[in-house]
Amino acid sequence: MNRLPLRVRALSECFRNKSLDPVTVTEQFLTQIESHKPLNAFVRVSSAKALEQAECSRDRYRKEKPKSVLDGATIAVKDNFCTKDIHTTCASRMLENFIPTYDATVVERLQANGAILVGKTNLDQFGMGSGCIDSIFGPTRNSWSEDLDDNRFRIAGGSSGGSAVAVAAGLCYAALGSDTGGSTRNPASYCGIVGLKPTYGLVSRHGLIPLVNSMDVPGIMTRTVDDCISVLNAIAGPDNRDSTTVKKRYQSIPALEDNTSLKGVRIGIPVEYHCEGLDKEVMETWTIVADMLESAGATVKPVSMPNTSSSIFVYSILNQCEVASNMSRYDGIEYGHRSQEDSSTEQLYARTRAEGFNGVVKNRILSGNYFLLRENYDKYFQKALKVRRLISDDFVRAFKEVEVLLTPTTLSDAPLYKDFVQSNNRDQCAVQDFCTQSANMAGIPALSIPVRLSSRRLPISLQLMGDHFSERKLFAIAGWIEKEVDFIANYN
Repeated sequence: MNRLPLRVRALSECFRNKSLDPVTVTEQFLTQIESHKPLNAFVRVSSAKALEQAECSRDRYRKEKPKSVLDGATIAVKDNFCTKDIHTTCASRMLENFIPTYDATVVERLQANGAILVGKTNLDQFGMGSGCIDSIFGPTRNSWSEDLDDNRFRIAGGSSGGSAVAVAAGLCYAALGSDTGGSTRNPASYCGIVGLKPTYGLVSRHGLIPLVNSMDVPGIMTRTVDDCISVLNAIAGPDNRDSTTVKKRYQSIPALEDNTSLKGVRIGIPVEYHCEGLDKEVMETWTIVADMLESAGATVKPVSMPNTSSSIFVYSILNQCEVASNMSRYDGIEYGHRSQEDSSTEQLYARTRAEGFNGVVKNRILSGNYFLLRENYDKYFQKALKVRRLISDDFVRAFKEVEVLLTPTTLSDAPLYKDFVQSNNRDQCAVQDFCTQSANMAGIPALSIPVRLSSRRLPISLQLMGDHFSERKLFAIAGWIEKEVDFIANYN
């Protein structure tokens, strides 16, 4: 893998000058995927399709007509995006044998740009988790782990842990995740890669199996900021199959400039994100990068986000309410797992759902339905919606003072699996999603970028958040940080 270029643009240039060939490169990645099976990043490898796409890509380069900079680049897709004629399971027994008849819009657009789909990646069941451990396929192991045996490995983060490990371990150039409360940024942070949660509505959700409709966003994972830009340019824009996408035509973001100036850029440090449980090394990294930005001419100042402390509770309530609604479609009648129980329709429903969902999913369904009971609706759901508005207003006020917010992505580097499983799923998410989920409730873009290695030789990342549709500004600042810290050197 080290003999291949680390960046997509460099790969494309190699294809153009014939020093590399898309078929040979794809074969090399498929071999890598096979040899890295212990990481459990992939739940299904689409070798035949990948090689077929690679041959088409080779033909286009021979004719000097590549579709885009992504033509011939390998991608992986989280297993909650529909892929035509390829199983899409959500890592659950409920959809274990589900084969979609269509591609999700993001998959369709990547393939239209010449990208090569090498397989589907592991996740927490239906995207409910922050460790990528609650899957019928077993947990995903972080490629930075000191030890991959038994329960001594480091978690990959979740729920898009498989996609993050696939990119970090060099099994593909880019991967799609989904981000409901940090499910792209959290594993990106633990695995030392770039993770983008775009503005809500910028990228189509058509074909993404829903978890929380009002917060779900397709996410992008790459090793470099420039690769992330290339993928976003390929998948963003209106989609008449998703009414929540913005109707305005998407303006492609140009490649990063070498001499980005930060002079006059206003950067905010939310004081409430300096919270209990924040690791000392993460705090040091946060301070170091803030000082670097200030030295480069940016104005760095503290800002207050007073409703941050309520954020995780509000997120949990709204998440569970929408989960209860979305999971009601899995009844064993139309598609998905169907129980052998046939004594009555009610028993069929009950047994199907009992067999098809794990404990985490059942718990969220029960909690969500409790919050939505007539006597509880105003007390929990309506009140949570009101506080969500207050949280969103915190960002509106902050972005009148500053252009970008700089925060930790996660409170620590990747925990050991044996320590992580000591907490239940609810408590895991409350800790792991503290810095990330508020961006989903406000619908704003957020990007996680790796900065350095901890004393345990594990990645530490920081998060940039901006106002709606400020992806270009986030990329510019992230690109500057990337160049200064040179984290990519850890992959050479």
